[in-house]
Amino acid sequence: MSEFWLISAPGDKENLQALERMNTVTSKSNLSYNTKFAIPDFKVGTLDSLVGLSDELGKLDTFAESLIRRMAQSVVEVMEDSKGKVQEHLLANGVDLTSFVTHFEWDMAKYPAKQPLVSVADTIAKQLAQIEMDLKSRTAAYNTLKTNLENLEKKSMGNLFTRTLSDIVSKEDFVLDSEYLVTLLVIVPKPNYSQWQKTYESLSDMVVPRSTKLITEDKEGGLFTVTLFRKVIEDFKTKAKENKFTVREFYYDEKEIKREREEMARLLSDKKQQYQTSCVALKKGSSTFPDHKVKVTPLGNPDRPAAGQTDRERESEGEGEGPLLRWLKVNFSEAFIAWIHIKALRVFVESVLRYGLPVNFQAVLLQPHKKSSTKRLREVLNSVFRHLDEVAATSILDASVEIPGLQLNNQDYFPYVYFHIDLSLLD
Repeated sequence: MSEFWLISAPGDKENLQALERMNTVTSKSNLSYNTKFAIPDFKVGTLDSLVGLSDELGKLDTFAESLIRRMAQSVVEVMEDSKGKVQEHLLANGVDLTSFVTHFEWDMAKYPAKQPLVSVADTIAKQLAQIEMDLKSRTAAYNTLKTNLENLEKKSMGNLFTRTLSDIVSKEDFVLDSEYLVTLLVIVPKPNYSQWQKTYESLSDMVVPRSTKLITEDKEGGLFTVTLFRKVIEDFKTKAKENKFTVREFYYDEKEIKREREEMARLLSDKKQQYQTSCVALKKGSSTFPDHKVKVTPLGNPDRPAAGQTDRERESEGEGEGPLLRWLKVNFSEAFIAWIHIKALRVFVESVLRYGLPVNFQAVLLQPHKKSSTKRLREVLNSVFRHLDEVAATSILDASVEIPGLQLNNQDYFPYVYFHIDLSLLD
């Protein structure tokens, strides 16, 4: 499952034993995979400042999650012809999102733990605000490009009465630069082809014999040329209409047709280049972000290998990608990393507020094995940690939990610090 529960409990002997008990029960019952979640020792400040920061971090958490989901959707839109490869581009620090979360390590270089908590949160907030501003600008430009392209494409998808003719007609279909003669385009219903061939020369005086030619047709009819003298154009149009033939208003302008074709080609090229181009926006070796890898010590599994990849390695793999996709990949990674750091900050702040000073708690990341086991996992956690809030625990006693002496199963009850990380909407 791409769902995680980030919890914390006091770090005293009793609660460390409770954590071990939780790990044993969840492991034997195959409920979740658990790892320690390392959080630095921050400067606490005053409790009043922590209360205010708790509210701000809650808002920042929501904003960050919304931002990464919007960025993920933008990747899907840009890769509309390669949606099966989207997950290959939704990475954090060069690894898949699940690996990053389970191998999380605080980035001291980007967010120094020696700074006041408010300063760390402010740094992350400014970073995310800048990413959002750039995202709006870049996606607006891309959407404008898509709209202009779609408008041109619509012109070539209508019927013969409405669609553009620039991709159908050619210079050879017309009599051009003549003082007396002109070539008209006439739409003839399919059942009337024979009638057109028999009558077009007699619809008006001064129609050039054998001057008609079928250029193209659709399900309803065909587009024919006919050449006649300019002075009988209006009379010919009137007679054609009476016979259910429609003269399509069209003037062959070679420069305008060339311009329209070039515009379509340019828009198609520009749109494709947002996804893939040989002109990489960020060149190899010009990384803005420091090289670092992620690691963690799994709870009960210290030999589990860490995964990681440097930014320079990611750059070399990204050569050949277009500027928009390239930007989305790099900044999605940065936004996601910031989001998980926000989760760590929230755990620290809420743990201090709930468990008090001096700072002493243990954070643990749980990954439920399957959706059907989350209710049972919640019951186990509430039971193991009921002593953290005896009054609330006593009020929701229930005999359905099988752990002797611990009988809780209220899904909304958290006697411990708890935060949720859901990656399923990024799948």
